[in-house]
Amino acid sequence: MVATLQLAGCGSSPKDERADVAAEKLYADAKESMEAGTYDSAIKSLARVEGLAAGTVLAQQSQLDLAYLYWKTGEKAQALTTIERFIKLNPSSPALDYAMYLRGIINFNEDLGLFGRIAQQDLSERDQRAARDAYQSFKQLVDQFPQSKYSPDARLRMDYIVNSLAGYEVHVARYYYKRGAYVAAANRAKQAVTEFQQSPAAEEGLFLLVQCYDRLELPLLRDDALRVLQNNYPDSRFLAQAGEPDKRAWWKLW
Repeated sequence: MVATLQLAGCGSSPKDERADVAAEKLYADAKESMEAGTYDSAIKSLARVEGLAAGTVLAQQSQLDLAYLYWKTGEKAQALTTIERFIKLNPSSPALDYAMYLRGIINFNEDLGLFGRIAQQDLSERDQRAARDAYQSFKQLVDQFPQSKYSPDARLRMDYIVNSLAGYEVHVARYYYKRGAYVAAANRAKQAVTEFQQSPAAEEGLFLLVQCYDRLELPLLRDDALRVLQNNYPDSRFLAQAGEPDKRAWWKLW
């Protein structure tokens, strides 16, 4: 998944030729190590290339490769620092779209892979910053480079992130509701409904708002939420229970 820049024509002066030859040899060694799966060795070589070839396309390529390898070896902080440095120093690089994409991928895999284990955690303490950062990186990519070959996949990942974040907010709202923290539950459910209106989770978010407002003895807000649920999801499986908030049969839906 590493982007490849055109490495020819670095424009070195004669006094730099020795450094260029050394850098190119080190880069070739790094590529061999990458292909062999010996990432630690490749990282060491690439770090030296970046120093020897500073200001050249080869240095840019080394930065991209380093960011990728740091990500592959689980060094998220190093990967992000490297790719952010690349973006800052090379705003006109032909690989800028790839850099934005990789930045999104680093955060996407770091955070969203944990959604499957979400029920095993204290949901009130879970941090969604990485997922939101991934979304922003992908959004910047598709806005700035809509025709990039990386943009179609970025758009798919954006949709997944939105649905996952909405599902997370509803999951937290449900967590609070079951523990009697109705104000906190209503706040999280409202966030899911307002911020992620097009997500499938918005349906259950509205249902939770109905239940929370009923428990809080706020009939006007409860009835408003119920009307929105009825208008937007006329066939919702939650409607029968939402209309009878005092009954406990709706717990079976969870």
